[in-house]
Amino acid sequence: MHLRRCIPWIVCLFLLPVGAVSQQRSLAPDQMQIVSILTTMYAAAMADDTARFDALIVPGFYMFDNGKRFEGDAIMGLIKSAHAAGMHYDWTVTEPDVHVTGKTAWVAYINRGIITDAKGNTQKMVWLESADLVKQRGVWKLAFLESEPAPALSQ
Repeated sequence: MHLRRCIPWIVCLFLLPVGAVSQQRSLAPDQMQIVSILTTMYAAAMADDTARFDALIVPGFYMFDNGKRFEGDAIMGLIKSAHAAGMHYDWTVTEPDVHVTGKTAWVAYINRGIITDAKGNTQKMVWLESADLVKQRGVWKLAFLESEPAPALSQ
C-alpha cells in the first residue's frame, strides 16, 4: 500500500526535468530588445524597406554575408534585386544567445528560413549568424552582422 502512494511522486520526479529542459530561458529586457532589432531588420528586408533598415544601424555598419562584405544598407539593394527577380525569403531568429555589457552587446543565433524562387520552388535554409550592437541614446543599433550558411543543419 505504501508503494502505491509513492508511485505518483516518483513519476512526478522523473517528469520534472523533462519540463524544465523544454522551457526556454527567459531574456532580460535588453536581450529582448536586441532580438526584436534582429526580427525588425528581417521584416524590413522582406518588405524592401530601406528606411526602416537604416533606422536600425549605426553609421559605419557593415556585414559579411555569403563570403562578401556589404557596407551600410548595400545588402538591401541585393535583396531588392532578388525580390524583383521573383525570389522570396523568410527569415527567423531562433535560439538567440545574447550578451550585454553596458552599452555594447553581441548575439549569436540560428536563422531558420525558406527561400522561394520565381517558379515557387522552396528550399529550407539555416544560417549561423552573429551581430554586434551598441546602445545609442537608449536605443540598440546594429554595428556588425555576420551570416554563413549551415547546410548540415538545413533539413
